[in-house]
Order: sequence, then C-alpha cells, then structure tokens
Amino acid sequence: MTREALLTQLGYSINDGALAQLDSAISNTPGFDHIGKHIITLHDRLVPRSSFVALSSSKPLFKIKNMATSKEDIDEVNEIIQKWADKFKVVLEKVPGKETFYIKGFKKA
Repeated sequence: MTREALLTQLGYSINDGALAQLDSAISNTPGFDHIGKHIITLHDRLVPRSSFVALSSSKPLFKIKNMATSKEDIDEVNEIIQKWADKFKVVLEKVPGKETFYIKGFKKA
C-alpha cells in the first residue's frame, strides 16, 4: 500500500505535512511492514463505533482513539483493540487516564 493510500484510508488529506508525519510514524513503528495493512483493517472496524486509528500529534506514532461514550461501548471497543493486538502481535501503550493507545510496533516472538 502506498503512503498516499494509507493516508487516504485513515481520512487524511495528502500533503507534505501529512506525508512527513506518516513517514515519522512508520519509521518509529518496528515491524510496520508486518502490521501496516492490519492497522487499516482495525481502523475500518472501529469507525462505525465512533473510534479510529490516527497519526498522533504529540508523538511520532500511530494511535488508536476509543471515542465510544457508554461504558458498554467503551468496553466493547477496548476488547476489539486488545483482540486485534493479540492476533497480530502488536505492542500497545495505553495513555493514562484516556481511552487512547499508541501502537508501539510488532512484538517479535
């Protein structure tokens, strides 16, 4: 998948700034070549649940935002995220006090 296609899939406009931010996130995500296509799959699964994968504005990483509002929906989205991470061996870092996770990379066996 091209960089431009990845940006488009995540809902970004294609411009130099977005491409630079994407390049930085990719280079800071060990094993991106293994998990990149799965990030899009997760994003597509989360969007109907008011959640999404995005580029972090504070760190050079991808982040997962759980924007669900009810306790049940928040728990359901977090379960989807955790099952995805387990299935594709992705290391996540939860942001304290928020329903946000950084994608830290591919967990080697």
